[in-house]
Amino acid sequence: MLEVYTGDGKGKTTAAFGLALRATGHGWNVLIIQFMKGSPDYGEITAAKGVKGLTVVQTGLPTFVEKGNPSPEDLAEAARGMKLAREALSSGKYRLVVLDEINVAIDFGLVKLDDALAVIDTCPENVELVFTGRGAKRAVLERAELVSEVREVKHPYQKGLVNRVGIDY
Repeated sequence: MLEVYTGDGKGKTTAAFGLALRATGHGWNVLIIQFMKGSPDYGEITAAKGVKGLTVVQTGLPTFVEKGNPSPEDLAEAARGMKLAREALSSGKYRLVVLDEINVAIDFGLVKLDDALAVIDTCPENVELVFTGRGAKRAVLERAELVSEVREVKHPYQKGLVNRVGIDY
């Protein structure tokens, strides 16, 4: 089954990590591949190290990607993420594979939509696949069995508040 968490609100990655935690609680092996994220400062990276059966791989640089102008390193990291995703799905090792921020990676031109669709189309029936990130493409949404749209109603940054440790990263 393909699940998609998209929308302009906060909480898509958090929802995917919650699902991963639930799955590991039932003995599943879970892989989360984070596209466009390379900073070790995210709290979920530290917490995941202590969860049996949960592996998190970051495929990105610790800097922001310029939409429409990704660096060669950004493209290489995204390609590495896609290679890992294909290998994970064909390995039989994982029951849940999360491609965190892949929707954004597609939108920014780091991942070709056709390549992402091929990953969906070749996903084994016994593996739950999750795509996160704002701006999910229609073709992705059409293939999904579950789509959750996280909509921003109000956010502290509208008042000038910056990211808070433990809450926002």
